[in-house]
Formats: sequence, C-alpha cells, structure tokens
Amino acid sequence: MKFRFLLWMLGRLMVKASRDNPAFQQQLVDRDMVFQLYTLDGKVARHFIVKDQRISSKRGPASQPAFALGFKDAAYGFATMSAKNKQLAFMQGIQNKDIQIQGNPALVIWFQGLTKYLMPKKKSSEKKAA
Repeated sequence: MKFRFLLWMLGRLMVKASRDNPAFQQQLVDRDMVFQLYTLDGKVARHFIVKDQRISSKRGPASQPAFALGFKDAAYGFATMSAKNKQLAFMQGIQNKDIQIQGNPALVIWFQGLTKYLMPKKKSSEKKAA
C-alpha cells in the first residue's frame, strides 16, 4: 500500500512541477514518451505520460513504455525509492536483480535526475530567527 501511495504521490509532484517549475519543464523538452514503475509480481503498476512538457500519470501498466523500472515487490520498491542514498539503493538493486530495467537505461538516469526537482525547498534562515 505504501508503494502504491508513493507512486501516486510521485505522479502528483511531477504533474505540479511540470506546470510550475521552469527548470523541471526544461528537462521535459523533446521528451514525449511513456514510462512506468511497477512490481515484478504484477501487483502494483503506475505509468507516467510525458507530452508537450507536461506529465500526467495513470494507474496500471502501460502498453509500450520507453522504459520501465520493475521492483522485486512493493516493500522493496518503497524501501528503495525512500532510501537516504537512492543512487546506491538503485545500484545495489540492479546488481542483485531485485530491480529490472526494461527499455532505454539512459532514460532511467534521466528520470532519476528529474526527482531532484521534486524535493521541497528548504526553509530560509529568516524563519529560524523568528
């Protein structure tokens, strides 16, 4: 359930960033495609549609994604995507075959770069002084 919620929330954050964040929008230039995140057991899947510098998401698998990231199961997917060191968690998962990549691996790296634009902004030091 946590993984399903995490994917839904990721979709919401990317939808908002694709509307409001110029740096995020720049990453979407010439990237019309569909990609998906799912569990290898087939219980959870969500796909993301990138079109005209906007992102939308839908539950369920996509018919022909440009790339897909498959996680061993929902608990593992949640642990990996919420790990402190996500890059290390992904690398270990791929090496252990707990994460499978289908399609273009370069697009997976592009997707991981997108996530840095989704982090909440740090509060300014002005608030601390109050």
